[in-house]
Amino acid sequence: MSLSRELVSEFGVREMIGWLVHVIEAGGALIIFVGAVWAFARFATTGLRRRSLISEFNKIRLSLGRFLVLGLEFQLAGDVLRTAVAPSFTEIGQLAAIAAIRTILNYFLTREIAQERAEIGHDQKEPVPLAATS
Repeated sequence: MSLSRELVSEFGVREMIGWLVHVIEAGGALIIFVGAVWAFARFATTGLRRRSLISEFNKIRLSLGRFLVLGLEFQLAGDVLRTAVAPSFTEIGQLAAIAAIRTILNYFLTREIAQERAEIGHDQKEPVPLAATS
């Protein structure tokens, strides 16, 4: 009787974790989707206003990069949670590969965001040349 109670509770825990994984992964996908839509809308409105796309482009990429990093963090959290209950060696290996790929993506995205932020800060600090008056 004790054995059947343990199996039911483990099954219930697995079901709950499976549901939580879907919610967390859906949240990560939603964050990435919202970021992509927001970046596209901002890019389109900037282009329609015929403002300088070069200066705004870096700001749009920086914001999109932040959305991507956050969304990838949610995806990784879902993967970790999926393997929380009695993982097999195959699941551990898959998690390691997924975590490595997402960590590398996050590293390069974060590095690029830092570089873009530094460039924007440098561009804002440069003095603007005054127009010659006649």
